[in-house]
Amino acid sequence: YDYIHHDGAAAVLPVTKDGKILMVRQYRNALDRQTLEIPAGALDWPEEPKINCAYRELEEETGYRADSWTYLLAGPSSPGLTTEMVSFYLAEGLHRISEGGGVAHENITVHRIPLTLVHDWLMEQMEQGKVVDPKIFMGLYFLSRSVNGVGLEE
Repeated sequence: YDYIHHDGAAAVLPVTKDGKILMVRQYRNALDRQTLEIPAGALDWPEEPKINCAYRELEEETGYRADSWTYLLAGPSSPGLTTEMVSFYLAEGLHRISEGGGVAHENITVHRIPLTLVHDWLMEQMEQGKVVDPKIFMGLYFLSRSVNGVGLEE
């Protein structure tokens, strides 16, 4: 059986001081559709520290930097298809440094959703036929149980 070798990726759960999570909407060629995702991306080279990838993707996609980073978990993105492991990070103490929106070919829109409303908002998006990356739900689950306890369980 053929599988895709992939060096890995990082995904970010960026939470603002006022309790909002940043999510991104972007076009994905493989699906030929817009998708809702958390900021994420592939390593630039095999040995790149995943936290460095997380820093870069947060800034490129959203235009924010974070003062505080917490490692949450790592896991396979699609274990029957690829060797890719995704490391998830909580980013806090956000401050905007640019417009974001991605690089050259990307056209990313940033959504700022209150954590207390994020589940209902995501359900509404799916009911409207939008594609929601399930990694969002995995990240939110571990975020809700993180040491920092940012308040998803109201």
